[in-house]
Amino acid sequence: MPVITCVEDLRILAKKRVPKAFYDYADSGSYTESTYRANTNDLAALKLRQRVAINVDQRSTRTTMIGQEVAMPVAIAPTGLTGMQWANGEMLGAIAAEKFGIPFTLSTMSICSIEDVASVTTKPFWFQLYVMRDRGFVKSMIDRAKAAKCSALVLTLDLQILGQRHKDLKNGMSVPPKLTLATLLDLASKPGWALRALTGRKTFGNLAGHISGGGSGIQTLSQWTASQFDPTLNWDDVAWIKEQWGGKLILKGILDVEDAKIAAQTGADALVVSNHGGRQLDGAMSSIEALPAIAEAVGDQIEVWFDGGIRSGQDILKATALGAKGTMIGRAFLYSLGAMGGEGVTKMLQILHKELDVSMALTGTKDIKDVGPQLLIRR
Repeated sequence: MPVITCVEDLRILAKKRVPKAFYDYADSGSYTESTYRANTNDLAALKLRQRVAINVDQRSTRTTMIGQEVAMPVAIAPTGLTGMQWANGEMLGAIAAEKFGIPFTLSTMSICSIEDVASVTTKPFWFQLYVMRDRGFVKSMIDRAKAAKCSALVLTLDLQILGQRHKDLKNGMSVPPKLTLATLLDLASKPGWALRALTGRKTFGNLAGHISGGGSGIQTLSQWTASQFDPTLNWDDVAWIKEQWGGKLILKGILDVEDAKIAAQTGADALVVSNHGGRQLDGAMSSIEALPAIAEAVGDQIEVWFDGGIRSGQDILKATALGAKGTMIGRAFLYSLGAMGGEGVTKMLQILHKELDVSMALTGTKDIKDVGPQLLIRR
């Protein structure tokens, strides 16, 4: 086993262990991938102020996100097809997040179902909802999340139309993978993944048996999903979902100040500054570039969180310095899961926490709640 020192080590290991189609699904953006690259590049360009001779003993990364105590200002973001990175991956990720003391968000497009994740957790997790044309299905998903005692609903607003990801088309990505010669050769080179897949869930757990018409076959589910993302989604739908849900609501996919102002007036508990990991509008600004103006505009009305490009504890610190009250991590989670399963997720969280803690110390900061723009070098 190689020595794992950072998220990049986990990414490299995941690329070796996960079938190409599923690794590429996680590690790709739309079209030219310019926004995908900008998410990490713009974070890396931010510079921290090193401070010395300041008492930084007894540091704390603990804070709250929508009133929930968290070990650090991080939640696992909703990621589709997580169970194809490692068998039953959503369940393993939820267990690791709960033990570490941060929230886990289950995607609508997960392999393990809401009920699967509820069966292996002892504390409430969050559920992410896509708005589908079939409002009956949307209502049923909300009801299932309530029954599973999910403590927050994350409503994704930036997937009315699906952005094209070239790698998925070239790989013929499907769930489960189509058994072509290229796929068989790829699977043969990853026997550990193939053996685990035999006993893991193999379809969209939240959809199978629950979609209109009762279809549960892979092709049926894929066709139904492709036809269901709703381009008519608007703020009236947000109000309807808020009423149906009745609990903590997080709006994900905000990148514009005007949209942030509207989101803040909905009564939601938090908004997430996010461009869907660069997987939707290619050419949009990076999440970290959009964050400061949104935090300044609405940060006193609603919790502003950040998602997009986090690969280190320093990235968490930078986002916090620019106004984020919490962050969400997606690809770092998928890399760690694909590399080492649940053990990898725990390792990744430990790495991020240590990097955050050390960076706080070297910037003269004892408490994450004291982090602000003073930690950054302004040019």
